Amino acid sequence: METNILTLPPILTLKLDLTQEQFWQLCQENHNFQFERTATGELIIMPPTGGNTGKRNADLIFQLLAWKRQNNLGEVFDSNTGFTLPNGADRSPDASWVSRERWEALTPEQQDKFVPLCPDFVVELMSPSDRLEKTRQKMQEYQENGAKLGWLINRKQQQIEIYRWHQAVEILEHPNQISGEDVLPGFVLDLTSIW
Repeated sequence: METNILTLPPILTLKLDLTQEQFWQLCQENHNFQFERTATGELIIMPPTGGNTGKRNADLIFQLLAWKRQNNLGEVFDSNTGFTLPNGADRSPDASWVSRERWEALTPEQQDKFVPLCPDFVVELMSPSDRLEKTRQKMQEYQENGAKLGWLINRKQQQIEIYRWHQAVEILEHPNQISGEDVLPGFVLDLTSIW
């Protein structure tokens, strides 16, 4: 008996015409997959991360959450959280933060579904299946949709690209830590466990 195996690229992109509610239902009915959707309606199916990326992302979330609990200035979100950006894209950054004021301005229904705003702060931690140019485009999209601060962490190159609202991208080489600046006052990410 012959077995056919379907091999898909690391990240699959499909063009589907879905309403926001249809996209929400697709995600709810297929919770074993992670989906994103571009502003032009392309559906992106992403694989789960490997162990090394997952543990580093957990450490990043842990550090961000510890800072949040000390100051309670907003809410921290993991990579499973969907955000509907002002341009219509549905994105799930690896880690993100939204100010308390903006979070509390949402209705309970908006808080329960894909959050209808761009986070104030976003992080993308490159995994082996990520492509640098695509991830840079996603970071620029966050920046254009209102993110005040964003970090693209490239472990392979030990670089961090810093995206600030209305500013040019800054690249740091081999930093041991990085500051949350005035967006996340007092937050300093220890990168020794991320590299």
